[in-house]
Amino acid sequence: MLRGGRQRVAALLRGLRRGPRGPADSVRRGVVSCIDRSGSDAASLVTSAMRQHDHYILNGSKAFISGGGEADVYVVMCRTGGPGPRGISCVVVEKGTPGLSFGKKEKKVGWNSQPTRAVIFEDCAVPVANRIGDEGQGFLIAMKGLNGGRINVASCSLGAAHASVVLARDHLKVRKQFGEPLANSQYLQFQLAEMAARLVASRLTVRAAATALQEEREDAVALCAMAKLFATDECFAICNQALQMHGGYGYLKDYAVQQYVRDSRVHQILEGSNEVMRMLISRSLLQE
Repeated sequence: MLRGGRQRVAALLRGLRRGPRGPADSVRRGVVSCIDRSGSDAASLVTSAMRQHDHYILNGSKAFISGGGEADVYVVMCRTGGPGPRGISCVVVEKGTPGLSFGKKEKKVGWNSQPTRAVIFEDCAVPVANRIGDEGQGFLIAMKGLNGGRINVASCSLGAAHASVVLARDHLKVRKQFGEPLANSQYLQFQLAEMAARLVASRLTVRAAATALQEEREDAVALCAMAKLFATDECFAICNQALQMHGGYGYLKDYAVQQYVRDSRVHQILEGSNEVMRMLISRSLLQE
């Protein structure tokens, strides 16, 4: 499926592995995926790619692109055909291509270590040789990537939740109220136990989905959706409960737990909102 543009893409990836272009270039290089402003309705994207001889002329914009403006390579979903998913193709655009520009750096609640910008195409000429796969295969390529992306986002939530459980445990041991450590409170002991149990359940769900995806099983799409839905919801709740256990200290930026709450909140939106995950899961069940 990915035979189209293979040599060009392989050359770009080899360049990324080499790292900085020269001794004075300390900027980390990277690849980002650009789908569209259409959000959860990915098949309705409007970024156009009109073919002119051996080039596509791209016009449109992509919102909320992580790494936008910093990465060197952009994998772009664009419309080369008619409406619907079959009219979408996938091309690779290099930073510095005339007609490629970027919006302002977004001011986000969390994920502040990674810049997010709009990616804008204005009569941006891209060689046809930069296309990945055949025309019309872009939506399929994007959907295959989303399954792995959902595992990635769920895994990020696992890390934040694990760290939050550890922070909450340590805080309960040292913080005293009414003359004794908070760890002596049975209510808080039970809360901590529930947090740990929910974390383990989330981790096992993610691992099961990752195994199904690796084995290319038929239930992989539904399991990835379940893992993303369950892990991101449960792990955000764990982080939020850990902040509550810290009391007023949890709301201070001097304490790391507030960052885990802010960073993990967006996981319920990324890679398909959790409402869309529920749609995918129910559709799979009703088709059986």
